[in-house]
Amino acid sequence: MSSIFVVIIGLLGLAVGSFLNVAVSRVPAGRSVLRPRSACPECAVPIAVRDNIPLVSWLLLGGRCRACRVPIPVRYPLLEALTALLFAAEALRFGRSETLPAALVFTAGLLALAACDAELFLLPRRLVHPTLGLTAACLLAAAAATGQWHRLGVTAACAGGGFAVFFALHWVRPAWLGFGDVRLAALLGTGLGWLGPWYLVLAVVAGSAAGLLVGLALMAAGRATRSTRLPFGLFLAAGAIAALLVGTPLVDWYERLGDPYAASAPVTPARH
Repeated sequence: MSSIFVVIIGLLGLAVGSFLNVAVSRVPAGRSVLRPRSACPECAVPIAVRDNIPLVSWLLLGGRCRACRVPIPVRYPLLEALTALLFAAEALRFGRSETLPAALVFTAGLLALAACDAELFLLPRRLVHPTLGLTAACLLAAAAATGQWHRLGVTAACAGGGFAVFFALHWVRPAWLGFGDVRLAALLGTGLGWLGPWYLVLAVVAGSAAGLLVGLALMAAGRATRSTRLPFGLFLAAGAIAALLVGTPLVDWYERLGDPYAASAPVTPARH
């Protein structure tokens, strides 16, 4: 894969990360992400163009507003940098394939939702629904371009199955899962089902395990109890991104494990 292509996708990630910061700040409050222009939340002074360069401006300003010198939350540069890194990683993972646009949209939406859940314990439907719709549209275009309509069917089944399972858990015990997590499950099924159903299973298992380990660690440190609320959506999003990027070896290993003939199959020498 061309390094120039990876760099370009990484720079796109920086710009998208900047937009995600706007979405995280405004969408939960019901505000438009387009107007008005960005301003300091403390002094309300509009942010100049030179101070709105993703990541660079935060570093040059020392992490403070130019007008009032109030610290700018570290979430801003972290989200921009993380989006850029993940976009570049996905460019390496998928290359110039029809899957890449859907993976980028899916990842961007998950990052915004994870940030909202971490800060507000909220998974806004105004972020879930557009991400799901755009991801599905990208996958529909991928199916049309490649003729792999069966993969689109698997995607729809994973989205519906994920929603149904999480809805059942929410119905049995609403304290376990909020309905935002139910919507998120449909999004995870959409974004990962194109790769295969085991990627969705891996994401849920990895996210649940991460949440459990963090909860146990906080309890051991005396910073949480069994009733302490944790942002489960954050861990599910992390598990989904991990499955998207590095899940293939684990899924391949598990599928070979379930095939009694895989290990004993003779190796056919290559013909030259």
